[in-house]
Amino acid sequence: MRPRTVQVIAALVAAVAFILAFMAAGVFLVSSLFMALGLAAVAWLAWSLVGRVKLWGSIQEIRERRRNRAA
Repeated sequence: MRPRTVQVIAALVAAVAFILAFMAAGVFLVSSLFMALGLAAVAWLAWSLVGRVKLWGSIQEIRERRRNRAA
């Protein structure tokens, strides 16, 4: 039984659709990995800045206590 022209065209369209679907899935995967990397970088930056703000507040507190003792 020979395949008809319509069947051959449908098979080619299906193959192209599968290739595009796999490419889209790969792009989604890579994009998700970069998004996770970016979120991790922002989280680390926020964490380090919060730590510095806490440290600066502690330093100011210590200075204020020293001024109060000296006065």
